[in-house]
Amino acid sequence: MSDRSALYADLARAYDGEPWHGPSLTTLLTDVDALTAAAHPIPDAHSVWELVLHLAAWSEEVARRLRGEPPAEPVEGDWPPVASPRDDAAWREARAKLAFAQTDVLAALAACPEERLRAIIGVTGNPSVPSGLTYAATVSGLAQHYAYHGGQVAILKRAAQRGRER
Repeated sequence: MSDRSALYADLARAYDGEPWHGPSLTTLLTDVDALTAAAHPIPDAHSVWELVLHLAAWSEEVARRLRGEPPAEPVEGDWPPVASPRDDAAWREARAKLAFAQTDVLAALAACPEERLRAIIGVTGNPSVPSGLTYAATVSGLAQHYAYHGGQVAILKRAAQRGRER
């Protein structure tokens, strides 16, 4: 299996497959409604909705980098604002943004020359914008990002459910 194929498989699995660490992002988000997505059941923690927009923004940023653009903060910002009103239609739109971003990053990865995957992406000097990594490490990092925030989604869902049971 080539580096690109392995990265593609890892990213696809973390988003909508059967990763070894537990449920994929789409599995975790399947039964989340707008009310749960917008809830802040844990003080000072991001909501599920905020996490979804954050993941979509960074997925798009990784796609840009794979296409040869210089590293930067996502166009929408690190933590894009949640739509108002926070209703079912806006929640479906947020989920659609994440789905589009996943499709886009996989397409960018598929089109990325194999030799570029071992090259270093430019350095920004900004600690909040990951840079100075290889393209392959950046894609691997995105799969890890999905797993990290997926764990947060699982915890937030449980906390929101417990809050409703009280």
